[in-house]
Amino acid sequence: MEPTAHTRKTSLPGVGARYDLETESGRHLSVVVHQDGRRMLAFHDPEDDDDCRDSATLAPNEATALAKLLTPDPVAHLHQHMEIDLVTEHIEITKRSPYAGRTLGSTQARTLTGASIVAVLRRTAAVPSPAPDFRFAIGDTLVVVGTREGVDAVADLITGG
Repeated sequence: MEPTAHTRKTSLPGVGARYDLETESGRHLSVVVHQDGRRMLAFHDPEDDDDCRDSATLAPNEATALAKLLTPDPVAHLHQHMEIDLVTEHIEITKRSPYAGRTLGSTQARTLTGASIVAVLRRTAAVPSPAPDFRFAIGDTLVVVGTREGVDAVADLITGG
């Protein structure tokens, strides 16, 4: 378990509040939060709290951006070790398709290719997660998700290619 950093809050009447943090390396860091939302980041002499060595004033949007940079991502390490190779494609049911008028289940798309038909776009409506008994019509657009190879295999299956 990581050690906890302790901050100290000091009320600054008419200004806002000051938050102080002493880092593990012995540096004294302060953040002054003004009533109007501005933040001032400052480094102080650890021996003399009134001796400000350097400071930077941050607008609210700058403080938000800095906070995002400083906040650890608890799952960042997972992204380094995991390659996700998923693609999404739209595949149209044409009159040449062997599945025009047939059901989703009859394609056996997921079993044969590993890719999934996750939605069907029909005219002005969308059918998310269509059931196996969903019947395709000419002009439907299938939303297919999977690996590049799997999606290409579904395209070949649906278009009769």
